[in-house]
Amino acid sequence: MTPLFRLFAKPWIWSWLAAFIVWFLTIMVTLGASTLGLSQAALTFAAFSVIVGIGQMFVITLGPGNIDLSVPTTMTLAGTVALKLMNVENSMILPGLLVAVVIGFVVGLCNYALIKALRIPPIIATLSTSFIVQSAAIWTNRGLRIKPPSVLAEFTTSNTLGVPNVAIVALVVSLFAWFLLEKTIYGRWISAIGQSMPAARMAGIPVDGTRFVTYLFCAVLASVAGYLLACFSGGAALNMGSEYLLMSIAVVVIGGTAVAGGDSNVPGIWGASLFMFLVVSMLNTYGVGAGIRLIMTGLIIISVIMLAGGRRAGMR
Repeated sequence: MTPLFRLFAKPWIWSWLAAFIVWFLTIMVTLGASTLGLSQAALTFAAFSVIVGIGQMFVITLGPGNIDLSVPTTMTLAGTVALKLMNVENSMILPGLLVAVVIGFVVGLCNYALIKALRIPPIIATLSTSFIVQSAAIWTNRGLRIKPPSVLAEFTTSNTLGVPNVAIVALVVSLFAWFLLEKTIYGRWISAIGQSMPAARMAGIPVDGTRFVTYLFCAVLASVAGYLLACFSGGAALNMGSEYLLMSIAVVVIGGTAVAGGDSNVPGIWGASLFMFLVVSMLNTYGVGAGIRLIMTGLIIISVIMLAGGRRAGMR
């Protein structure tokens, strides 16, 4: 098998190829005038999708039916409470981050408690939790839009050597996720559970503990993303996490992770996140209306998934 053939056998290559094509077409329309700006914007906004997408990917890897619908409300609550606690004071940045992580921990705990104790499907359990979390966010926010501390606002909106800082944070999270999946027994456990939960139990894998940690991990990543997004946006809003419900699922699917579970893909999350941002930017550049833009976005996503799925099936 040639190196090129092996490269195209990778499930994540198709999301990256799609992102590059869309980026190239957008640059052609602007005659290269927006190359740097578009690239930095893509990395910036993709970073938030990457962080929440990685958490969702871990959950989906656990197998059919595993999905976390509380991601957007967790982002909103974590961002809101963290900003209120920090109260524009730079000295409170770390306590604010700690509170955001604790919120994610509590949400993840509640999610799995409902799944395990009441034996209800994860999609129903996490949806129920999301309503409670959203109510808490509304009660906490009360229409206020508190600004983030100046140091944190500067960090989230600035670049280091031309690379957005939030993208660097997302890269660190990605490397940590890759290490967990590829180099630890925990990564092997979630893959085994996703392939067959009964077989995993028979093999002595702590299924309940592994699933519990995975739901915690997903919620904590959502809270960290909400913390960063609130600071990047200049304040927390009640709808700031709404677009990340479908986005966190879409980047997992487009990125090459098996929806049936047992097979995850960190590089694909990046390619899919960049693609999702760039396709909207391309359609905006071409002056496509909002309705047609949504239809075309859906058709493009379906095409990428079908192409990648067909290629994988043919290479087996």
